[in-house]
Amino acid sequence: MRKKIAIITSHPIQYNAPWFKLLADSQHVVPKVFYTWEQSGNGAKYDPDFGKEIEWDIPLLDGYEYVFVKNVAADPGTHHFKGLINPSLNKEVEEWQPDAVLVFGWSFVSHLRCIRYFHKKVPVLFRGDSTLLDERPGMKRYLRRLFLKWVYHHVDYALYVGAHNKDYFRKHGLGEDQLIFAPHAIDNGRFAEPDEIYRQGAKDWRTRLGIADEELVLLFAGKLESKKNPFFLLEMAKRITGSPVKIILAGNGLLETPLKQAARGDRRILFIDFQNQLQMPVVYRLADIFILPSEGPGETWGLAANEAMASGCVVMMSEKAGGAIDLIEEGYNGIIFKTTDFEKCAKWIVQLAADRDGLAAMKIASRKKIRDFGYEHIVTAIEDLLVSL
Repeated sequence: MRKKIAIITSHPIQYNAPWFKLLADSQHVVPKVFYTWEQSGNGAKYDPDFGKEIEWDIPLLDGYEYVFVKNVAADPGTHHFKGLINPSLNKEVEEWQPDAVLVFGWSFVSHLRCIRYFHKKVPVLFRGDSTLLDERPGMKRYLRRLFLKWVYHHVDYALYVGAHNKDYFRKHGLGEDQLIFAPHAIDNGRFAEPDEIYRQGAKDWRTRLGIADEELVLLFAGKLESKKNPFFLLEMAKRITGSPVKIILAGNGLLETPLKQAARGDRRILFIDFQNQLQMPVVYRLADIFILPSEGPGETWGLAANEAMASGCVVMMSEKAGGAIDLIEEGYNGIIFKTTDFEKCAKWIVQLAADRDGLAAMKIASRKKIRDFGYEHIVTAIEDLLVSL
């Protein structure tokens, strides 16, 4: 008999919807997703960080059972604790009679209530990607640790995404037998194929951008915001001399205008607007190297790096990006750096520009490495756990 799992999450997300569908195709599990940000079901939303309305161009509600639960919050959304208040949630979940409950995040009224309500009724699984990377010593940390140990006392199993996330759960009281590896993943297949068509699209785009075949291209893709630290690229560029290098910043955000002003006069630095999901495999193929210079707080993983690796990019990630130690093997498919390592990064890029055979080998290595971070691993982890229960 297939086990029923109720999934409680805020809103449809492009990184989760595909594995919800994959889980629905399972021989062992029947999922139903309870979306608690009811208002998110109405289509495009204005994103203040991008400065525009965003509506993903891939289906996020196909292939699995779901419901948008009534949200009575005065200021609905995921930007604060009281943004998700769903009086009927626990009753609706209970009436569906699940064998287990999987809750994404505790920091909303309804999600925390759900975790506490189903504690000792059915197994409570938890999904979150927090790390200890941004912690600072002091009384606030001590009090937060006490509170989080109380929260996770109500959780039976945590689906951790990587090494830093696992350390976080351990620190807050969960034992090794409660920790199930379910890696942060993207749709590797969609970014990998059709490679030939994506590469032709990127080649044509590079021509329009004025990028020569012999030029090494470095790409930043994401919100132009302080957390992502895009000014790092401009500082690093000052230290790259004598090598045929172009740098692309793809995205929009609060720092867009000051970045363009600071880059004025440097023809190596190019800007392109935010691109939707279907175009991103082409965007990554504009580049040889993807860089994520995040300084936090709150860069718990960096899923753009997964997308870049599946697209065949070498990767550079700062040590403040939670996924760096999982995704990168130094010298094999990229490097990890400090946010003050301008010289180190510039030197490494110059070396790769002169070693195209080494660059090609690292691109292949990225694609091999990312195979360990696929949706099928998440689904298998949940299947195995529920069958064992």
